[in-house]
Amino acid sequence: MKEEKEKLRLDKYLWSIRIFKTRAQASEACEKGRVKLNDAPVKASRNVNVGDKYAVKTNDRKWLIQVSGLLDHRVQYTEAVKYYIDLTPEEEKEKMQMQAASFYTGKRLSKTGRPTKKQRRDLDEFKDDI
Repeated sequence: MKEEKEKLRLDKYLWSIRIFKTRAQASEACEKGRVKLNDAPVKASRNVNVGDKYAVKTNDRKWLIQVSGLLDHRVQYTEAVKYYIDLTPEEEKEKMQMQAASFYTGKRLSKTGRPTKKQRRDLDEFKDDI
């Protein structure tokens, strides 16, 4: 692994291991109390140490992570996962997978909703026959 730095801010660490898409989102989560160390909210400027366990709540899921290495810049996901250990309980992971499977995209299913032009013509023709 890369050379570890002595000081690393929590918001920068959470951003670099890809828990949050932006560093601003990571610091906002810390401000709102969504990041906790030993059940106590922590500030974004807190220094991260190897072995710390954080409970992180994002919009998508809840994480329970243990710091296994310090990473101060954003790298691809396959590299980033080497710098933390995911301790999230299996039932929480399964719950999030179930929610993802039932995710509503907002797109209407085929053959439902408004009639097509052909269906509309058939309906008009049917009404005229009555």
